[in-house]
Amino acid sequence: MLSVITEIRVRYADTDQMRFVYYGKYFEYFEQGRSDLLRHAGLPYPEIEAMGLYLPVIEASARYKKPSRYDDLLRVETSLREVPVARVRIEYRVFREGESESAVEGHTVHGFVNAKNGKPTRAPEKFVEAISEAMRKARQ
Repeated sequence: MLSVITEIRVRYADTDQMRFVYYGKYFEYFEQGRSDLLRHAGLPYPEIEAMGLYLPVIEASARYKKPSRYDDLLRVETSLREVPVARVRIEYRVFREGESESAVEGHTVHGFVNAKNGKPTRAPEKFVEAISEAMRKARQ
């Protein structure tokens, strides 16, 4: 398994009228975690796009267990459990500072799309190798 932690401080603009983090903002937090995870694996998004790939979201979900509020420091744990073939599933758990029970849990599933023709494709070997190597290092 490959995992990274991203810290995010909740901005006032991220909250709704009840002063809770607006539910859709968590998908932005997931996106930041995903970017950090891929960068950690040696695959920053600009490099993925340079390979001629896009990674569109084809499925997304979140389960909200506790609210987060303005100025909370959140820890987004982003994990990848399997080396991708045609799709990649990334899991997220969001914790408020000092808490061991998650406030939000979710996942996204991404397909691989050829940037030139817009057609689905398999994960390129360079992508698979980078994820495999990062997972190997994480086990050590």
